[in-house]
Amino acid sequence: MQITKNTVVTLTFRASNAQGKLLEDGKTPRAYLHGGYGNTLVGIEKALEGQSAGYAVSLSIPPADAFGEHDESLITSIPKSQFPPGVKVGGTLAGTDNDGNEHQFTVMKIKGDTVLLDGNHPLAGQTLKFDLKVLEVRAATEEEITHGHAHGDHGHQH
Repeated sequence: MQITKNTVVTLTFRASNAQGKLLEDGKTPRAYLHGGYGNTLVGIEKALEGQSAGYAVSLSIPPADAFGEHDESLITSIPKSQFPPGVKVGGTLAGTDNDGNEHQFTVMKIKGDTVLLDGNHPLAGQTLKFDLKVLEVRAATEEEITHGHAHGDHGHQH
């Protein structure tokens, strides 16, 4: 079976950044619902479209097809008085962005009475390298399509 919209793809992937730092070791299989559901990176979907089980590829994915470019507008500061206790530099906290959408922020710096937060994904702006191997391809169930993600082994568990 070929990888197309509404197929569930089980794969392993080894991921590293452009400097060679290992981000994922590739030992644990993962399943995702293919076809623009946001379950995997756009660059991975592009590379796997039309392929089948057994396909293996090494690729480099630019930021636009990975976690996006680094967006300076997602960097903000808040008064330390509004900052929850116990969270340190490098930690994350949930908040809302300037448009009122819930968002994860990384604490970049605490300086005096101000806390600097970054709403970018930690890998935003980075080119990533992947070694992918497709283990299985199957038709998605109606429930998976309705939910927008793969279920079962290596997929989402309800």
